[in-house]
Amino acid sequence: MKCAIFASGGGSNFQALIDRKLSGDLHLDFAVCIGNNSSAMAFERARRHAIPTVHMAPSHFPDENAYASNLLKTLADHKVELIVLAGYMKKVPGKILAAFADRVVNIHPALLPAFGGKGLYGEKVHQAVLDYGAKVSGVTVHFVDEEYDHGPIIFQDTVKVLDGDTAATLGKRVLALEHASYWRALEAIASGAIVIRGRTVHGAV
Repeated sequence: MKCAIFASGGGSNFQALIDRKLSGDLHLDFAVCIGNNSSAMAFERARRHAIPTVHMAPSHFPDENAYASNLLKTLADHKVELIVLAGYMKKVPGKILAAFADRVVNIHPALLPAFGGKGLYGEKVHQAVLDYGAKVSGVTVHFVDEEYDHGPIIFQDTVKVLDGDTAATLGKRVLALEHASYWRALEAIASGAIVIRGRTVHGAV
């Protein structure tokens, strides 16, 4: 299955996916890496592995429709079948979500539906978990719809929140869990092992 990686920053999840592909665990073809930040480390990770890169941001276009149309053309040019968000900080246009229904996947560093939504990303998520006094956190892999952190959940796993945790220490353990789990959900999608009925995703990850 040919996939596009959408990334805005360091791309550590992207690197973890590349490593799993190289080890033979993940059967995806990284067709293109698309990002809105020209200096994103994710682009460098892609170049190291001869994965095409495209710098494309909403600010490059007069309106969202023009942006979405160009994005669709880029995806078609690379024969993309699945979109994988890996630290992508822009909302995916509705036109893309309609064209790739149930084929846009994201990972969130908390247990949705808690601690999600607009503005909750990175260490802000972990600080919100700590401020609330939650005893567990974790990761959620989900399909993307037009609401932030709202689409059907594919996979979740947990880590304990420890006494004395900071957003940074909790975030480090959650990130390790992201790296260990994102590829499993994507492999299940690529192999056809999961089925969506309404909001429920069935099948083994």
